[in-house]
Amino acid sequence: QVQLVESGGGLVQPGGSLRLSCVASGNQFRYYDMGWYRQAPGKERELVARISSSGTTYIADFVKGRCGISRDNTKNTVFLDMNTLEPEDTAVYYCEAGNMYWGQGTQVIVSS
Repeated sequence: QVQLVESGGGLVQPGGSLRLSCVASGNQFRYYDMGWYRQAPGKERELVARISSSGTTYIADFVKGRCGISRDNTKNTVFLDMNTLEPEDTAVYYCEAGNMYWGQGTQVIVSS
């Protein structure tokens, strides 16, 4: 069982930036592909970005150029860097490990 704890969400103005972090429990983190998803009110959960255990990344088209994903295996942490945030980015952002484990989410609100 892997526990995932997200942090870094909050209220940010349009055009602002945030760094989300997700810390995983255990000692198998480096073997997991990791992902960030988001779910806006009334919408389905959607993939934002993924990073494989070897460091290969995927960024969804709707955030490409504005988001980056990275990981620090020494700290069991995966990051999502978001820039030039838009109100449409408002959602709960979830961390996922190995297509099996999910965090509780961190709320991001983009509003002036």
